[in-house]
Formats: sequence, structure tokens, C-alpha cells
Amino acid sequence: MASVGGGSSWDEVRAHHQDYNQWENYNSGGGVSEIEEEPSTGEFDNNNINGGNHPLESIREESVYSLGSGEDAVYVAVGRQSEETSMDALRWALNNEVDPSSTVVFLIHVFPETKYIPSPLGKLPISQVNGEQRENYLAQERGKTREFLQKFVDVCSASSQKQQVKVETILIESDMEAKAIVDLIPILNIRKLVVGTTKSNLRRMRSRRGNGSGVADQILQNAPEFCNVIIICEGKQISELPLNLDPPSPSLSPRATERPPKFAQDQPPNDITSCGCFKL
Repeated sequence: MASVGGGSSWDEVRAHHQDYNQWENYNSGGGVSEIEEEPSTGEFDNNNINGGNHPLESIREESVYSLGSGEDAVYVAVGRQSEETSMDALRWALNNEVDPSSTVVFLIHVFPETKYIPSPLGKLPISQVNGEQRENYLAQERGKTREFLQKFVDVCSASSQKQQVKVETILIESDMEAKAIVDLIPILNIRKLVVGTTKSNLRRMRSRRGNGSGVADQILQNAPEFCNVIIICEGKQISELPLNLDPPSPSLSPRATERPPKFAQDQPPNDITSCGCFKL
């Protein structure tokens, strides 16, 4: 498990992720079960969700596996607000980029921080409700997250009759989905990232009218050059998408420079409050 928040640093996430390279013989059937913390693995705290005070239950590991290298991993962005396009992206990745015998699929899910809790009096700041109300609501949200992610795990499990696909899920708590994913790319050395988009967003991306407002477009424009961002729309890979040039020169594209990425809304660099990583 990995978590970043408070005084922790992204270096911990990187170190935790690299530890997987030493693991072997993982043959997971996918799915979510009750989590059991493994005391000997040196893992971080459970997946910190909702400010880090209410972790998701841990997921029981039957064994461990080896990532090998970045080339053996495929990352797929999945979101609740874009479930259909996320599922299209995952199915495309499974059919085109995954070898069940060697590839690990990482599902990246970004969820917003819980700041308010609904009540008969309206939405109340989470700090102003009692512990029981807070925990009941957060437990419901954790259940919804697990139910949502289980759909994607089930698709991975059913994708190959010969050997089940190895799956892991990364949770990031942030109010800016695209920026959170882009920030994660150099941390985990993500070489291949699959992102789904809608037809309407694709039209804006091609015409550049969208001004980088869509998640897929923001990721494409700001991801490091070493990361191959694959855009999927209605189950098909989209190629020849334009990149923003400022000034109009390929060498100054955000993907070719070291300057911080630009997004539709500016956000402090520490807007990501926690990151959790767990095996399914």
C-alpha cells in the first residue's frame, strides 16, 4: 500500500513502486476481497481515501509478482464521470497492449477530496459533523469506489481464457484529475498510458477549440515526452492529434520541455493529498 499526504513525499511512492520489481510468482484472479496488511513487505499505510483518515480496507494478497520493467506495465486512467470511455480504453489496452503472461495492468483512479457531507440541513463541512456521521458517509463512498473499480477488474479477469491478467489499482485523491495523473507519470516512470475520451471532446481536441479543458487533452498536452499517451475513442486508437505549440515550434511543445505543465485551472503543486496503491 502507498500513501502520500501531510509530511510524506512522492519519493515514497516511487520507492514503493520500484519494490515491485523484486516480487515474483504472482497469479492473481483479480477481484476485491478483504484486505490483510502484510507486515513483512514494508508497504505503506492502506489506501488513504478522504484526507487519509479513513483508509479503504486492505486487499488480501495471495502472492506477489514481478513488474520487470516499465515496458511490462500498461496504465489505464479510469474515472467515475467517464466510466464508458474508461471501459473502452481498458478493453482496447487488453486487446492490443497486454500479454497476460508478462504485462501488469495498472488502473489509475483519481477521486476528489471529501470536504462536505450531506445532511438533512444541507451539505456540512466534514469537520463539523460527528465521528459516526463522518465514518458512515465515508464508508459508503469507499464502498462505491470498490464497486466501481471491481467492474474494471472483472473485465481484466475475463479478458483471457489462457491466463488471468495481473491487475493493480492506484488511487489518487485530488480535485484535478489530469494534473494528478501527469504528476504521477515521472514518479512511477509511466511509459504507456491509455486514456479514453468522448467523441465531442475528440472534436475539440482536433480543432483545438477545447483549449485543453478535457482530461485526455490535458494529459496529452502535458505528459512528459517519454510517456506514450494513447487516446481511445469508441474503442479505437486516435492518432495525429495536434499538440499546443507556444511559441509555434515543436521544440517548445509542453511534451518536449521541462517547464511545469499548464492546465485549464492553476493549482498549487501540492494539490494531491494522497495516493494509494493496492493489488486486486
